[in-house]
Amino acid sequence: MLSRKLPACRHWVIWCGAPVADYETLRQRHVARFGELMPDFFARLTWTSERLRDERRVGLRAILAHAKVRSPWHGRRLAGVDVERVEEVDLRSLPTMTKDDLMAHFDEIVTDPHLTRDVVEAHLAGLTADAYLLDEYHACASGGSSGRRGTFVYDFEGWVVTFVSSLRFNLRMAADVMGDASRVTPMAMIMADKASHMTSAFAQTFPPPDGGIERLPATLPLERIVARLNAIQPAYLMGYSSMIHQLAHEASAGRLRIAPRLVGVGSEPVLPEMREAVTRTWGAPLFNGFGSTEGLMGGSCSAGQGIHLSDDLFVIEAVDARGTPVPPGERAAKILLTSLVNRTQPLVRYELSDEVTVLEGSCPCGSSLLRIGDIQGRLDDCFTYRGGPTVHPLTFRSPLGRDRHVVEYQVRQTARGAHVLVVAQVAVDTERLAATLRSALAEQGLADAEATVTRVDALDRQATGKLRRFVPLPPSS
Repeated sequence: MLSRKLPACRHWVIWCGAPVADYETLRQRHVARFGELMPDFFARLTWTSERLRDERRVGLRAILAHAKVRSPWHGRRLAGVDVERVEEVDLRSLPTMTKDDLMAHFDEIVTDPHLTRDVVEAHLAGLTADAYLLDEYHACASGGSSGRRGTFVYDFEGWVVTFVSSLRFNLRMAADVMGDASRVTPMAMIMADKASHMTSAFAQTFPPPDGGIERLPATLPLERIVARLNAIQPAYLMGYSSMIHQLAHEASAGRLRIAPRLVGVGSEPVLPEMREAVTRTWGAPLFNGFGSTEGLMGGSCSAGQGIHLSDDLFVIEAVDARGTPVPPGERAAKILLTSLVNRTQPLVRYELSDEVTVLEGSCPCGSSLLRIGDIQGRLDDCFTYRGGPTVHPLTFRSPLGRDRHVVEYQVRQTARGAHVLVVAQVAVDTERLAATLRSALAEQGLADAEATVTRVDALDRQATGKLRRFVPLPPSS
């Protein structure tokens, strides 16, 4: 069982004036700890549901007791809670926690008074490569795909546990496909390159011992990414879903000439047309990874549908827009997370706006970890029109995804509809697409709906390399 003890503080020497530990020494300690934890966390993939429930009960009581004493903000909210007897169902009586709460009350939420928001933000602003904060912590900023930035901090143990909880899904899939997880190299990972992003920082703290992984920033020009992939010939190709989709089209056009045995996607929704493009182009199995800067990790398996989530480390509540629990098989508007591992920045019923559907029944792979269907969108992707309807992103996805010539698209909300930018390898009938979208918006109840479609050579990506596919109007518009 994961130790519930707070790790010994490694930054006390700063306040005593002694020299801090160098980065490589700290990193090697992390690598050693990774080796200690991996066997246990791999075994957790096949724990029984009863054992997982027992683990969560112990973890929940420990984290709430810690938060109640060490976090002033949580202390007030947990004042009437008997943390020694609490059960998962009791969480429903507690208020939820939003990203706005997290950022507005940052200094009162963290359990180390040295970790003020100013200190953490200054650390993030100065990052050029992976680095420790106060010899103990790692800080990350969310990608901001919802338009709201979040800052998250992990202590020494929490950082390695979160990485292990993610990597185990990837390694299991690689072993199932290739027979030996060590045969996944050479590997190419097209993600964020800044260490303020969790994916990039993980790759630098815990690089493969024998190398064999090439990290390519998703913000590089596409032709440079294609040229590099042609040179290294990866056995395992990983990247943002939107980027992998573009690369599949590059391969179909003959410019990208690789034959990956496994393709991994993550950080963005995996749309049906993306799956079809990967299968049609490479015929390789698709690993769908789930990861959040909040620490919830997951991944698909080779035996069943959907994505297994790390609910050995989280209490996960699937709820509707009003916060009412949603049963398996029904799409939830959001999920509420209670982290059992982040003792530095406790998250208790934290709102994550991914729309998920918890799948019913057991998975053929034998894992009892909670399983959800492919994430198709976020609550934040919906467009709300003044005096009119709230339009779900599928209103745009369905017609745009059906056009085989559309490689990528971005939908920007306007006052009476949307302006859509599309990347296409051949000419597309933009007026026909616009007419289809106008009709779809009218069916949703938007009077005098407007829609325009413009073909562009490329779409602007965020600093992390992610593509913000749906861009709503500011609240005041």
